[in-house]
Formats: sequence, structure tokens, C-alpha cells
Amino acid sequence: MKVLKKILKKGIVKVIPERVDDLWHLYNIITKGDEVHARTTREKKIEEHYTRPKKGRRVSVLLGVRVQKVLWDRTLNRLRIHGIVCRAPEKLDVTGSHHSIKVILDKPMTIVKKRWSNHQLDRLKRASQPKVAPLIIASIDDEEYCIAVLRQYGIDVRAEEKTRLPGKLEVEKRAKAFGEFFKKALGALRVMWTRLHSPMVIIGPGFVKNDFVKYINNQDPDVASAIIDVKGVNSGGLAGIQEALRSGIFTKALRYVRIAEEARLMEVVLTRLGKGVLDVTYGLGEVEKAGSFGAIERLLLADVTLRESSDEERMALEDLMRKVEERGGEVTIISVEHEAGTKLLSLGGVAALLRFPLA
Repeated sequence: MKVLKKILKKGIVKVIPERVDDLWHLYNIITKGDEVHARTTREKKIEEHYTRPKKGRRVSVLLGVRVQKVLWDRTLNRLRIHGIVCRAPEKLDVTGSHHSIKVILDKPMTIVKKRWSNHQLDRLKRASQPKVAPLIIASIDDEEYCIAVLRQYGIDVRAEEKTRLPGKLEVEKRAKAFGEFFKKALGALRVMWTRLHSPMVIIGPGFVKNDFVKYINNQDPDVASAIIDVKGVNSGGLAGIQEALRSGIFTKALRYVRIAEEARLMEVVLTRLGKGVLDVTYGLGEVEKAGSFGAIERLLLADVTLRESSDEERMALEDLMRKVEERGGEVTIISVEHEAGTKLLSLGGVAALLRFPLA
């Protein structure tokens, strides 16, 4: 994301979203009550004397809306801002009416807030840092494959298929079926690589993943050249990707992908809870109590908890984050678009790793 202007005293930030991940960042930055200004299209009514107004034509116009809802379509990677028009050309006469702005990549937009919180500015900073292409992952075994892209907001599954191969005693049929299975998986992998030209990792249990890599080397050297690692996991498909994230085997390949760190932190939380130690806590009440003692080393918040809370709840959460940071702790906002976030939601959407145990 490119930041064109930042006047925090007036609450103004002008940006250009450049990647799909930027839409996810904006979804978490823009909240109810903000103003969003962008070029959009609006129907202009054509009226004639003594007749009903004709159906209008859509015109390009710069509008500002006071935000009521922010709508994220994960499937279509689309972001819409719905609100009440607060600024528009007088000739359109639409101020006070409803309008939805579709956020478009490579098009500028301006966000105006009464106050920018630290976590919003931190997300804006991360979004504006130079990006490395997202990681492509192929997870495969003798029952299924899953081709996914690991983005900043989570696992974006692009293709998956299950299969039933002939038994090991039917050698010729099994070999032919494997060839067809690998052909489909490579086809899906090639589509993603052609679109993104990103590095890729092949994972899976046993020898299937290695045989698949050999097949790729023989059939498509260009795709093969993008493979940066081959790793063993206990499962194929999406389950294998989630397992790999939990175990941290992507650490080297995912230096630039935040989801890996979020998955690692949640595993630390769950491990400590499983051992029954007292240097971890969850739930807003207990976490606030730990914060009052200055015990929080790392505060974890689910993005949906922060985004969908009431104004009063959001102020309480932001006050908690501010106190944690003032006392040298760190705050991590975890996306619910992947497994770590859903696990955090099951704990109430907030948890904390502590510097010392609390009785």
C-alpha cells in the first residue's frame, strides 16, 4: 500500500491499495464513523418537463461517505464501504443519501478519522512496507491435494481435489492414476505460478510429495525452478498446510508472512494452557487484570473482536493495548481468516502471554 499523504492532526490519510492484502488491511483499519473519500460512480437522474424522470446514467464522481458498514468478500477479494454521502458535487444533490464505494486496486482513496489508534497506524505502516510475493503451497498425499496461497490475512485456497487410487497390488493402474492425479495438481499449480510468479513449497507425508516434485521437474522446469523447499507433514490437503503452520516448518520461507508468527504465538498460548501454568491468561476480564499488574509480555487480539466491538468496548481494548505498550509489552492483532484466529476466538478473542505467573 502506498501512503500518499498523512496529516494525523486532522485525521487524514490518503493511500493507494496495490495488492489484495491491502484490501484486508483497509478492512481492519476503516471503522464505523470514519469518512472515506474516493472516486466512484453514481447514477445521475435525467428529468424532463411534464414527464417522469428517465433512467439516469452513471457518472464518475469524487464522493465522501460517512462509514456505516465495511463489507469484505473473501471469495471475490472485494472490499465495499457503505455509508451516508457527506461530500459530493452540488449538482448531483445526493448529500445525505446512501452510497457504496468499491475499493479498487491502484486507485487513491482518503480516510478521515477523529483519532487514529496505535494499532491502526501500525497496520498502515506494515501495509506500506515493501512486499515480497505471497507464498504458494502445494500439499499432497495419495488421497488429495490442495493448492493455496499464503497471504497476510490467511490461507487462500485456490484448488483442491480428493481421489481414490487403485490399490498397491494393481501396479499399472495405480501408476496411471497417479500420473493423472499429478497432472491435475500440476495444472492448478501452474495457474497460480503463472499469475503470481511466487516462490513455492511442496509438503506432504511419505514419498508422494517427492514423486510429485520429480514429476514437476520432468513436466515443467519453469514451475520447478520456483520450488524453494520440500517438507514432510503428517497429512495432505488443507490439513497439511495448517499442520505446517502450527509446527513452524515454514519459518525460513515465511520471513515476510505475518500468519506464520500468529500461528506460532497461538501454539505458545495453547501449550501453556495445556500444561496448566499460570503465565498465560485469556478473556477480557482476566487479561485486563493481568494488565493492571504490568504482567503482559504479549497481548493477542482477534481482529474481528476489535473491529466489531461497540465504541465503548473498542475504547476499552485500545486503552488496554496502550497500557501494554507503555509498559514494554507487545500487541499482536490476529486474523480470524486462518486457524490461529479461530482458536483465539474460542478463548474469547483476547489472550495474553505473561512475564510472570499470576496466582
